[in-house]
Amino acid sequence: MSAQTDLTQGEIRGTLLKLALPIMATSFIQMAYNMTDMIWIGRLGSGAVAAVGTAGFFTWFGFAFILIAKVGAEISVSQSLGRKESGEAREYARSSLYLITIMALLWTAVLLIFSRRLIGFFRFEDLAVIEMADNYLSLVAIGTLFSSLSVVFAGIYNGCGNSRTPFYITGLALVMNMMLDPLLIFGVGIFPELGVKGAAIATVIAQLSSTLIFIMLFITNRSPFPDFRFVKKIEINHIKKVFHLGLPVALESAGFTVIAMVLARIISSWGSLPIAVQRVGSQIEALSWMTASGFSTALCAFMGQNFGAKKWDRLWASYRAAFQMVFIVGSVSTALFLIFPEFIFAIFIPEAEAIAEGAVYLRILGVSQIFMCIEIISSGAFKGMGRTVPPTVVSLVFTGLRIPLALILSSEGLLGLAGVWWSITLTSIVKGILLTIWFLIFLHSHPCIVDKIRILPRVLRWNIRFLRDKGSFTGKC
Repeated sequence: MSAQTDLTQGEIRGTLLKLALPIMATSFIQMAYNMTDMIWIGRLGSGAVAAVGTAGFFTWFGFAFILIAKVGAEISVSQSLGRKESGEAREYARSSLYLITIMALLWTAVLLIFSRRLIGFFRFEDLAVIEMADNYLSLVAIGTLFSSLSVVFAGIYNGCGNSRTPFYITGLALVMNMMLDPLLIFGVGIFPELGVKGAAIATVIAQLSSTLIFIMLFITNRSPFPDFRFVKKIEINHIKKVFHLGLPVALESAGFTVIAMVLARIISSWGSLPIAVQRVGSQIEALSWMTASGFSTALCAFMGQNFGAKKWDRLWASYRAAFQMVFIVGSVSTALFLIFPEFIFAIFIPEAEAIAEGAVYLRILGVSQIFMCIEIISSGAFKGMGRTVPPTVVSLVFTGLRIPLALILSSEGLLGLAGVWWSITLTSIVKGILLTIWFLIFLHSHPCIVDKIRILPRVLRWNIRFLRDKGSFTGKC
């Protein structure tokens, strides 16, 4: 695959799948790493899992800053290339790297200075868990810049239609991380036994390695943009455009993380074991959402180039193809979670009580897997067309409803801890249905696309056309 790939030509399903497969493969490797990481840490006990999971909320929150630059780069680069403006695409790529460098350094400072206070938010009574969480977070914070740059570099390549290069680089780093984990956690040969600190150090080493490889490709002119220069006059307008495109997605991610942290605080009232169950359960659930996210990223780049090139018929065809594929992914995940929950969870924490509670978690979350997948793919479609606000609105509103719903359903006399899991599943179902309908209405309202799709009921299509003709929807082909 060349450094840049034209996604505005060729067979749609095959082209989309070819772009999605390396991203999916990267997601699977990431999932495999997360799972093996949990397996190794799980051998240290549920307290260690709870510590790493707690610290992980703050690195997860920091990912919101990365998304500003990553999503902004994917959309701006892909749409510029679709318009055959390679020079503009290069400037957007450079601006995204400038932006993420500044934000990553600021977030690193916050984590290093306030690490102990951040961990204190969860009100753990176990001092050993607090100490492990503090140590893990402080060490991982050192690698924030490296992990951020690596993700944004991958976003630039994805926007260029080249998902294979970041797959090779990210895959190599993840494999390195998987190899270092047991060596540094348990101490093998010349390596010291460092526990959760070893897991953090392994992560930082892997992130540094992948970032250095990306930088070398750009320095040696093997990047998507020949003669790329890192040091050049800053283009404020390009940085603003990247920031504008990525900000809604970042707010969605940050809001999601804050809500998850509040839910974790609610869960912590049942002790550290449920926190460990949620941490491991979410990693298992990554089987579906990371795969769907891979398709979503591919769809974003595909639709971005075709939107820039005004290939309207390819927009609907690509969304339909991606939707069908992730629907299958969600169906398979649902079947696995409902039929084999104990077997799956026992792989990660071999404690009888954890397995029992983990099985409950997986069965409840299994109900929503299909809806979660179609929400993710509809979100990627919106982003590819430069509309990043609708996914953010749906996510923040209905994910936010998990907090009052969890408090109600988990109250005494109702569902207890299972009520928290049901609050997640019910809101995921609503989000998937609502965002998909919103996107279909958006397509029907677009003057260039409305006559190419017929999925909504005829009466609703007439109403949308009426509103469009009255000026409620605007736009020209």
